[in-house]
Amino acid sequence: MIKEIKDRRSIRKYDGREVPREMLEQIIAAGMCAPSAKNRQPWKYVIVTGSAKRDALSAMERGIEREKREPFLPESAGSITDAEHTLKVMRQSAAVIFVVNTLGAELSRTLSVDERVYEICNAQSIGAAMQNMSLAAVELKLGSLWVCNTFFAQQELNKWLNTGGELFAALAVGYASESPAPRPRKPIGDTIEWKK
Repeated sequence: MIKEIKDRRSIRKYDGREVPREMLEQIIAAGMCAPSAKNRQPWKYVIVTGSAKRDALSAMERGIEREKREPFLPESAGSITDAEHTLKVMRQSAAVIFVVNTLGAELSRTLSVDERVYEICNAQSIGAAMQNMSLAAVELKLGSLWVCNTFFAQQELNKWLNTGGELFAALAVGYASESPAPRPRKPIGDTIEWKK
């Protein structure tokens, strides 16, 4: 098995050092090597550091606060505390890479079956890009955290990013100041069904 796959961890503590631009570009290049349905390559990457990162994360904080008053995701209210913790982690990281689905439909929009399949294909493509980026970070001796809690501030972050499309994920990147043990995985026999 590829070493980076086995070594990848979700890093939630960073030491604050800047990550060189070239390394962040290598991470993006790895994301762009991912397969994509019909070669649509539905991704756009927005790398934020310094004051831009502070501004983006302020938008996320505003979204989390708005979510407490006027929930966009009412059934996920129990995860707000986790989103606040994720925001603290993102603030520690050297950079955050936002991944926008340039072909994405607005989350609140009702989709036809064809449109829903199209969105699933785009989500798979972006998921493959995110995994490539996470593994590239490991190869570069960096830590990363794949972030989905941005959805609590979807409206605020989409407005701040102003790229067109729909924010799908974020990757916090930096030099890790922790070495967590691997998290337990289900036994392989519990996850496979053979049919002949």
